[in-house]
Amino acid sequence: MLGGVVLSAFGDGIWRAIFAINLPLGLVSIYLLLAKVPADAPTEKRSLDLGGAALATLAFGALAYGLTSMSAEGEGQMSGPSIAAGAVLLIVFIVFERRQSEPMIDLSLFRVGAFAGANVATFFLYFALSANLFYLPMLLIAGWGLSAAEVGFIFLPLSVLIALLSGPIGQWSDRIGPRFPIASGSLVVAVAFAGLALLAYAGIHSFWWGVFPLMALMGLGMALVVSPLSTAIMTAVEDKDTGAASGINNAVSRIGGLIAVAAMGSLAAWVYAAALNIGSASGVPGFGEPAPAGLAPDLDAARLAASDAAFAAVALVTALLCLLSAIVAWTTVSGERLPWSRRAENPQS
Repeated sequence: MLGGVVLSAFGDGIWRAIFAINLPLGLVSIYLLLAKVPADAPTEKRSLDLGGAALATLAFGALAYGLTSMSAEGEGQMSGPSIAAGAVLLIVFIVFERRQSEPMIDLSLFRVGAFAGANVATFFLYFALSANLFYLPMLLIAGWGLSAAEVGFIFLPLSVLIALLSGPIGQWSDRIGPRFPIASGSLVVAVAFAGLALLAYAGIHSFWWGVFPLMALMGLGMALVVSPLSTAIMTAVEDKDTGAASGINNAVSRIGGLIAVAAMGSLAAWVYAAALNIGSASGVPGFGEPAPAGLAPDLDAARLAASDAAFAAVALVTALLCLLSAIVAWTTVSGERLPWSRRAENPQS
């Protein structure tokens, strides 16, 4: 929200400065870690798996570049080789990790059904979340003509609801098990994204009465998921593996976001071009690019309709992925209440 206000107040030239907010926040975090968090004594010495880190970086970097270049002018011919190289490197990474005595990722953890299922649900859910949070502002600003300050409010429900509800929902999840909160939350997010798809497809350009309530619904769904998902990941493995399990799940969510922005960008560009059906010489900008001054009214109307269609496709695909996330969570994550919840209700046990 602060970034949107800065952009609206000072113009496009200031956009790099919005990242400066990370500097004081980072300094405060470092201070709190050094001054307030006690150091843990290591239980064992382990070496860094630099080879695995390099292979993973190259694999996902090549995949992201290939997916992104599919829609880039002059770079489309590199998309196939890049995606193929990324896939090969990913296979090499898996083989390499299996042969390491101290791997960066212990692949044996994925033999645990609850752990594997929770990570698959994480990938689908954060893929969908990242795609919508990346491309929805592009539609609203470049397509609908809203200000950056106004569009910044779409992030408010997600932050506020997670902050307010994570504690109570975490306690509720401990009593009934994480399966129902994760599955129901993913389903709520699916409904919210399906609503965004319907809104864009119908050409209903209502921010405060359309987009914002759906983003609030999405925030509620994510609040239902975040804390129970962490619990499901941590309780699916042995105590000695909880740190690795948490790190793997965090990496899965980041990789989901990385692939989502690249892949859904290609989908949006393809649908936009197909819906526009106008040659590149017409002067119509690409998806997410603002309309130039003096664009003919009929071309601007066609551009807006194509933008709506492109985002509707992204929102629909991500809604289906959230539905898959709910199904995976329901069929794999434990529905049993946690041991510490039973002890809290019956201290004599």
